[in-house]
Amino acid sequence: MTASNKPSVAFWIISGLALIWNLMGVMAYIELVTGPSNEMPKWATVAFAIAVWGSTLGCLLLLLRKKFAKPVFAVSLAGILVQMSHVLFISKSYETTGPGGVAMPVMIILIGGFLVWYSRYANEKGWLS
Repeated sequence: MTASNKPSVAFWIISGLALIWNLMGVMAYIELVTGPSNEMPKWATVAFAIAVWGSTLGCLLLLLRKKFAKPVFAVSLAGILVQMSHVLFISKSYETTGPGGVAMPVMIILIGGFLVWYSRYANEKGWLS
């Protein structure tokens, strides 16, 4: 390994924190599907699964320094957008939870978008193979 393609310390920190974030999403997904009342439509639940499992896999691929992280994060972001369209526009969470009901979905979308960008950036830096 040459010094030019050695990831920065920030790469490891970002990748590790992203994995922890996504594992929390996996826990939320498991809670949803094993809980007594899942009122989310099946299509939104499937999108949630694609979002959290895909992004978790993407983080593992980042930590393993694999280029395949980028398309995995892109698929995950698509899942996030579908799921959040339900949360924000169909279930109208704003009406029941107020501004806080919008803040988390927006943050999830932004983090998903960041991970797509960051995997592309890491690839351009030569950190992924």
